[in-house]
Amino acid sequence: MSTPEHADKAENAENAGSAESAKSDLRYYLQTARDALLWKLEGLSEYDVRRPRTPTGTNLLGLVKHVAGAELGYLGDTFGRPSGISLPWVEADAEPNADMWATADESREHIVSFYRRAWAHADATLDALALDAVGRVPWWPAGRDEVTLHHAVVRVIADTHRHTGHADILRELTDGAVGMNKDNDNMPPGDAQWWEEHRNRLERVAREAGREAGRNT
Repeated sequence: MSTPEHADKAENAENAGSAESAKSDLRYYLQTARDALLWKLEGLSEYDVRRPRTPTGTNLLGLVKHVAGAELGYLGDTFGRPSGISLPWVEADAEPNADMWATADESREHIVSFYRRAWAHADATLDALALDAVGRVPWWPAGRDEVTLHHAVVRVIADTHRHTGHADILRELTDGAVGMNKDNDNMPPGDAQWWEEHRNRLERVAREAGREAGRNT
C-alpha cells in the first residue's frame, strides 16, 4: 500500500523528470539558433562579416556580438551570476548601438570566442538553477524586474532565432548562400535557373497585385 511519503517521493521524481525534459527542450532550441548564427559567418571575408547591409547598419558580426551580450545579461547577471567578462559597449557612457557592430580591433575570432564563452556561462546557469528560480533584470524598471529562469531562457531563444533570421537574409544578400545549417539547408530543391524563374514569377505577381489594388482605389 502506498503511503503519503511514497506518493510525495514519486511526485517529486516525476516533477524533476519533467523539469529536466523542459530544460532539454530549451537547450536544444537555444543551441540550434547559436550554431546556425555562427554558421552564417563561415567562408566570408572580414569585410563581409562586418559589412552593413541595411539602412540601420545591420551586419553579421554585430548580430553575434549582440546576442552574446544578451545571454550574459539575461542568463548571468539577472540571476546573480556575473561572468566577469568586460562589456564596455553596454556601459552607460557607451555610444548608442555599440553592441550591434564590431570595431576594427575586435577580430572575428574574438567575437566568436566571446559568444562561446557567453553561452557556456548561460548553460552553467541552466545547470545550476531550477526553471522557476527568480532573478532580477538590472535594466528593467524597479518593481517590474522579476523574471523566472524559464521566462529568461525563452526570451533569449526568441531573440537569438530572430537575429539568426536577420543573418539568413544578410548572408543571402552577400553571396547567395542560404539554408538552416550545413547539414540541413531546409530549402526546396531547385537549381539557380529554377530560383531565378521563381523570383521572377513572384515579381510578376507582386506587380499584378499592385496594379489591381491601384484600379480599386
